[in-house]
Amino acid sequence: MKKFEFLEHTADIKFRVFGKTLAEIFENSALAVSEYLTRGKKIKLKKKKQFSLISSENDLNLLLYKFLDELIFFLDAENFLVSKAKVSIKNGHLKAVVFGDRASDYKDLDHIKAATYSEMYVKKTENGWEAQAVMDV
Repeated sequence: MKKFEFLEHTADIKFRVFGKTLAEIFENSALAVSEYLTRGKKIKLKKKKQFSLISSENDLNLLLYKFLDELIFFLDAENFLVSKAKVSIKNGHLKAVVFGDRASDYKDLDHIKAATYSEMYVKKTENGWEAQAVMDV
């Protein structure tokens, strides 16, 4: 099963992620973001960070938005480039451990300005889970 695919979009990046579990689509979203930022370069897993997010109404779109926004925050504010994530989700509460390295150790990174709600969805399918996101570049 493929983890993600990039889709055509006129001005931004758009991707769809797949997973057997809800947590796996969040993990694969981190892979898609990393793939875009690095243009496929391998990022060392030298450091890790932990964070939690809550969606009080169990809104999965909001939870995905917050998750993607957190990945951008780490890059912009903490010079931390996420390469991989391990996620657990229960009752609208997401716990994540993300692995990566100092962004300044890598040249020619692309940039993502923000996550958006445009065309975003998270849904259960007959094969597991699927999500789509558009990010402003």
